[in-house]
Amino acid sequence: MKVTMNRNGNELIVSLEGRLDTLTSPELEEQLEPALDGVEKLVFDLAELKYISSAGLRVLLTAMQVMEEQGEMIVKNVTSEVMEIFEVTGFIDDLNIE
Repeated sequence: MKVTMNRNGNELIVSLEGRLDTLTSPELEEQLEPALDGVEKLVFDLAELKYISSAGLRVLLTAMQVMEEQGEMIVKNVTSEVMEIFEVTGFIDDLNIE
């Protein structure tokens, strides 16, 4: 998986490419935790994300909980494969998807 983070003031855009699963989720979590300091708007760009597992969903949930206290979290450019996983797991109701 490839993670690209771009910070612009208090906004952080995280672009994910490949698969967010049990093997790659710890890497994202490790990069994301310190990057969220002072962020008021977190945007996950999932245009190139092909698959997300329960471990990946947990990382998104953790980020969402942090952002509930700091600002907002948006998920955009969700592929049909990932959207199907969001629908089956009920995450579609919890995430702010654009």
